[in-house]
Amino acid sequence: MNEIKETLRNIEQNYRLFQQQQFTFITALQRTRENAHDMIRPVATIRQVQSYMDHHCNNSTDRRILSMFLSICNDLSKLCQNLETLHPGNSVTNDILERCKLLLSHSNDLSAIRAKYPHDVVNHLSCNEAKNHYGGVVSLIPIVLDCVKEWVAHTEKLPRHMTTF
Repeated sequence: MNEIKETLRNIEQNYRLFQQQQFTFITALQRTRENAHDMIRPVATIRQVQSYMDHHCNNSTDRRILSMFLSICNDLSKLCQNLETLHPGNSVTNDILERCKLLLSHSNDLSAIRAKYPHDVVNHLSCNEAKNHYGGVVSLIPIVLDCVKEWVAHTEKLPRHMTTF
């Protein structure tokens, strides 16, 4: 469990760095969407961010911040896989992991999700941006982090004989 908590702390630290650069992330998405001539539909999937970075990114700053987002998503996916293999789980923890895996699926439509209090990531966007274009992708990481913390909290409450680490 200590290894899981350490991995989670490292991901949270990377996320804090990313969060400080949210405007850079939004600017990178805006520029790559323009380059892709894809200004109508929202940025709705991790795959879409990957495609923008791979095919429509023209500068190192945009590439770095898009890569940082994708890296944090990848780290969260790996953590969820580790959680699944390390612990047999119960219905509560299994549901939490399934929610995380669904959210982190590269083809999952994130356009309808929004981080809620205490997360203020969506509040930093203009109304139009938040509602229509980026609210889902900026909400993804804090929502998944909350799910993983919830998984850890539930797992720590289980009797010792049910945990395998």
